[in-house]
Amino acid sequence: MSRLEKTLNRGRPKVTHGGYSFLTTGQLPERRVYILRYLTAAREGLIVDLGGEEKNLSTAQLILIDRIISKLGVIRCIEEHVRENSVMAGSDLAPALRSSYIAYNNSIRLTLQLLGIDKRMTDRPIDPIEFVKKFDEEEEGKKKKAEDLEKGKGKKAS
Repeated sequence: MSRLEKTLNRGRPKVTHGGYSFLTTGQLPERRVYILRYLTAAREGLIVDLGGEEKNLSTAQLILIDRIISKLGVIRCIEEHVRENSVMAGSDLAPALRSSYIAYNNSIRLTLQLLGIDKRMTDRPIDPIEFVKKFDEEEEGKKKKAEDLEKGKGKKAS
């Protein structure tokens, strides 16, 4: 370790959660490889939420999704590290939680908002053609119900 590195790292605890190595190299530490399945599923879910397939999304949307997944990888590594160790370091909050965890979570929240994904969304977006078909079906159902009521009133009058 060079003299400069020693000076820069003086007083800082060694980061062992693996989130920063994921950001810089794109690789997860061996003990955290299982997180990759979670990140892959999250990416696929975001793509489905926004357009169904990658080819239906703009380049900007794909870039934002990939940034979300990178940040989510760091967050998941931090969470696993805390789960394995402790939330506290002595009488203080663990450094991983204190320094970047909240910032990464907030960044993901803002990026999801930018993509138009709201936490209150309950249904997946529907195709305009599907919307029109559902609307037509509802209208036909209303007409049929009205006709049945009219027929029912006519039978009672006879």
